[in-house]
Amino acid sequence: MAQQSKNAAIIIIGNEILSGKVQDANSPYLSGELRALGVDVQRISVIPDEIDTIGEEIAACRKKYHLVFTSGGVGPTHDDVTMEGIARGVGKPLTHHPILDQLLRTVYGGDLNPAQLKLADVPEGLELLHAEGLRVPVLRFENIYIFPGIPSLLVRKFEAIKERFRETPFHLRKIFLTGDEALVAEDLNKVLRLFPRLLLGSYPILHHPEYKVILTLESKDKAYLERATQSLLLFLPKELVLRLE
Repeated sequence: MAQQSKNAAIIIIGNEILSGKVQDANSPYLSGELRALGVDVQRISVIPDEIDTIGEEIAACRKKYHLVFTSGGVGPTHDDVTMEGIARGVGKPLTHHPILDQLLRTVYGGDLNPAQLKLADVPEGLELLHAEGLRVPVLRFENIYIFPGIPSLLVRKFEAIKERFRETPFHLRKIFLTGDEALVAEDLNKVLRLFPRLLLGSYPILHHPEYKVILTLESKDKAYLERATQSLLLFLPKELVLRLE
């Protein structure tokens, strides 16, 4: 029986990403970590710091995907509007969170100025996920996990809670070929007809002295993967197969 993976969407929020002023490091990190945990990332979007746009993306993704991760727009400045956008997307008002307020007073060492007070304005019903080593907890609304845009902070927070996302892992095999994709296209189709649940990828590699294509085969069912791999090896011209990993 096929094993159903949890799927996920990653929403990167920030005008600085869209303008090219800052290169996004968070979606590659999150997608790689989630894949290693067995979560199937099916959507990555990059959107501006606009309340309506954020709200629309949140409203669509929270219904379609098991998990939604946002990055960016949660600071104290005027263009940090992620909380307002999420509130609009989930149909909840913004409210001042008293526990988050107290935590922020501890972090900042006393009274908060208006910009710092804004950091505790969150959608009504938002939860705080406390974890060892975090002065400020991860923020969650139902299936939406809200992370800062600064990569080092995002990594620290995700690492603290990532085990809650762990699923049955994907198993991976790689076949390295010395010939072009066109020579094996029909062989790939054959194995997919026999193993429709197989996740099969074909990646051309330019200018490598040993191989021209890497085939990747993935499944959460290790035995299924091995059967598919052996079948594909039977289909492929032996002279093209450099090695199996």
